[in-house]
Amino acid sequence: MVERSSTHSFVRSPLVWIVSVVLVALAVWWFMPSAPTPAKKGPPAGFVPSVPVKVDVARVQDLDIFLRGLGTVTAFNTVMVRSRVQGELIEVLFKEGEQVKDNQLLARIDPRSFEVALEQALGQQQQNESQYQNAKRDLQRYQTLRKQDSIAPQMLDTQLALVSKFEGQLKSDQAAVNSARLQLDYTRITAPIAGRLGLRRVDAGNLINANDPLGLVVITQTQPITVLFTLAENDLPAVRGPLLAGQTLTVQAYDRSDQVQLAQGELMTIDNQIDVTTGTVKLKARFSNEADALFPNQFVNVRMRVNTVKDALTIPSGALQQGNQGAFVYVILPDDTVAVRPVKTGARSGDRVAILEGVQVGERVVLEGTDRLRAGAKARVIGGSEAAGGRAPGAGGRAPAGAPAAQPAGQPGTPAAPPRP
Repeated sequence: MVERSSTHSFVRSPLVWIVSVVLVALAVWWFMPSAPTPAKKGPPAGFVPSVPVKVDVARVQDLDIFLRGLGTVTAFNTVMVRSRVQGELIEVLFKEGEQVKDNQLLARIDPRSFEVALEQALGQQQQNESQYQNAKRDLQRYQTLRKQDSIAPQMLDTQLALVSKFEGQLKSDQAAVNSARLQLDYTRITAPIAGRLGLRRVDAGNLINANDPLGLVVITQTQPITVLFTLAENDLPAVRGPLLAGQTLTVQAYDRSDQVQLAQGELMTIDNQIDVTTGTVKLKARFSNEADALFPNQFVNVRMRVNTVKDALTIPSGALQQGNQGAFVYVILPDDTVAVRPVKTGARSGDRVAILEGVQVGERVVLEGTDRLRAGAKARVIGGSEAAGGRAPGAGGRAPAGAPAAQPAGQPGTPAAPPRP
């Protein structure tokens, strides 16, 4: 009776039911077929992505060689207009900033005191002239009496001396008259040169002095105008050679940003010595400046053409790379693979550089996207640069004499990629 009660209590225990349910669930999960694993997305084995790059084409062109320097515009002539006499400034006849001609009237000083001085000098001259004429008539009489032996020789000599005295006096009187007329003429202040006027420094009604340091106005001659600039002493032979041969060197003046050309002129002269403190030499160029694009004391960037290389094979300077073994470029072959080419460079001009060895005409060189390039890598040209000169070597111009043939990547003789700097 006791054993039956124990068995019935065990069957009704909640723990037994919970354990039974867990075991059944585990059995169902174990024997249930597993769902297929979704395939992973990605490139197939062995796929190498292409590197996007921008390219330009090596081409033959005439390469102008320029020397660059920093310059300052200087007026061809500069004159401080001053009064030569003292007096009251009664009239100013110019406008500030206007262009004036040579000998144009600029201002007038009160002339009355100078007119009085001229009349006084003329009166003194007339008085001495009458005395001179009287002395000459007396001399004629004395000469006649001396021939008749009626007077002593001393009287004739005295009269001769008196006539000579009056002759000298007349010359002094004429000089005084000329001086008075010159002083009167100085009351008219005229422009000594043609040029542009500055700001007026004295107003009408003021009393001005002769050779006043302040002056009346400044005239600067800006047509033509000059630019004073400097070059390194190493560039001096490239300038003196053509100059001594009688060639005219073209000089271009650009603005402070070195983007806009302001004027074009020619080299005038070179200074006679090198500045030992800076190692530079001064040069002066002349510009017609018909459009008034250059202004005195303006800062400009100067470019001077000293030579022209005919039929040079050129590439953009941005395509040139530097490594431990020297200069090299990345070349895109016709099958869009990358080849590394050591190159020998020549002259440079602006954004183009001459290539003496290593690249052929029409080959595509990489401008942008070089960071991920290696020899034999695949490249994808973007930006439409191929249309500039074609893909095949030889397109876009003739190959210069002595240019080496291009070698496909991976063939014997193809140099290994230089390490990146």
